[in-house]
Amino acid sequence: QVQLVESGGGLVQPGGSLRLSCAASGILFSINRMSWYRQAPGKQRELVASIGPGGRTTYPDSVKGRFTISTDSAKNTVYLQMNTLKAEDTAVYYCNSYRVGRDIWGQGTQVTVSS
Repeated sequence: QVQLVESGGGLVQPGGSLRLSCAASGILFSINRMSWYRQAPGKQRELVASIGPGGRTTYPDSVKGRFTISTDSAKNTVYLQMNTLKAEDTAVYYCNSYRVGRDIWGQGTQVTVSS
C-alpha cells in the first residue's frame, strides 16, 4: 500500500523548533522527489522544502536557513526540521512524493506558532 503519514505537528512558541516526520510506505526515495508543503487558512498550498533522488535540496526564501529536509531510507521516513519558527509558519503541513505519473499526498499535520 502506497501512503504517507505525517506526525510531529503541534503548538510551539515563536522562536521555537519542531521536527515533522513523514512515514512512507511503498515509496522509494531513490526514484521519487520528496517534499513538504504547507497551507495556511485562506492561502494556497506552497512548497517549503524538497529533496530529489540525488539528495539535492531546495527551499523558498521564506524558510531558507531555518528549515531542513532530510530522509532516512532505513526508516522510510522524511523529516522536516523547523527552527526559529514564526507566527507566519502556522499552517497545515503536508508530505508529498512525486515522480512522473504518480503524485502522493499525506493527510497533513497542523503546526501552530503562537505565544
